Amino acid sequence: MSERIWVVLPTYNEADNVARIVPAICDQLGRIAPDSYRVLVVDDSSPDGTGEIAEQLAVELGTVEVLHRQRKDGLGRAYVDGFHRALAGGADLIIQMDADFSHDPKYLPALVAGAADADVVIGSRYVAGGGVENWSVARRIISRGGSTYARALLGVRTRDLTGGFKCIRRQVLERIDLGAVRAHGYVFQIEVTYRAVLAGFIVREVPIVFPDRSVGASKMSWQIAAEAMLAVPHLRRAVHR
Repeated sequence: MSERIWVVLPTYNEADNVARIVPAICDQLGRIAPDSYRVLVVDDSSPDGTGEIAEQLAVELGTVEVLHRQRKDGLGRAYVDGFHRALAGGADLIIQMDADFSHDPKYLPALVAGAADADVVIGSRYVAGGGVENWSVARRIISRGGSTYARALLGVRTRDLTGGFKCIRRQVLERIDLGAVRAHGYVFQIEVTYRAVLAGFIVREVPIVFPDRSVGASKMSWQIAAEAMLAVPHLRRAVHR
């Protein structure tokens, strides 16, 4: 394919995962776009050496580069910085995903294929064929309840509104004005999709199965989820100003 694909992969203390997931991403994209993809690791000065491992991968693989940020100041800001770099690098499709294998690279071809007739493609846990694995009851309630709450409050149909495995056309990121995106944490996932819907872009969901991470500590908590949900009403007011 001729479209340039960039994967933006934020990391913080993912030394045990990054050495495995980056080659897995390259393997999948190498099959569908062998001469037109890049993987951008956005590392927030991880003290466990994640950034250094990513630099080694960049040397070994040639299709990888690393953006080092000076401090950890939110998932949303890491993505925005990565998006800017991908756009400057000529990306046509920008994929965002987690580094802990909760977003399995095997779904990358489906996300890219979905972009043939959509502007935003979400790897969705909550459409037919999607699901979660090895999640506690509490986490299932947080996730599904959060998506349902945000959908109702914002008036959108996207079922997995908090999903963070996305393929986004560059026109979307250019139109929604990344400088106007306010969310720094997990509500960032909601905000980008919401702004895309309001701008008239086509959002499509493709099914994925989302397992709990097997290595490393999860960064999700009740406190983070509560903060995200409290931010949704503010998001609606801010976007409609």
